[in-house]
Amino acid sequence: MQPGTPDEEWREDCAPRRVLELFATKWTSMVLHTLHVRHGGAARTGVLQRSLPGISKKMLTQTIRELEASGLVTRHVQSTIPPAVEYQLTALGRRFVEPVELLYAWGRDNADALNLLVPRPSSRRS
Repeated sequence: MQPGTPDEEWREDCAPRRVLELFATKWTSMVLHTLHVRHGGAARTGVLQRSLPGISKKMLTQTIRELEASGLVTRHVQSTIPPAVEYQLTALGRRFVEPVELLYAWGRDNADALNLLVPRPSSRRS
């Protein structure tokens, strides 16, 4: 947005703020990325958790519920014994993961510059 644009373009529910809201949860982009890249858009909960070192079961569940509520993933209960639950990217989720992948590619391409950043106090990076 250009300087001098109408205030309505900066309102609290504007599109850029809604995108940032999706990233407010630490694991959102990583869960979407993992579903897309490592599992072809669909995975069961346990498989997804094993693919995301450092995420707790509680945090994964919370993140998936938020992604489902946002319409980025759907939950499918398979009629097996015991029932298996699989999460799949929706059409919107597949569209949303495209810019996530661009951002992750930028991170890989600029890892040396990222290594020069001073870690945040809460960072696990030393």
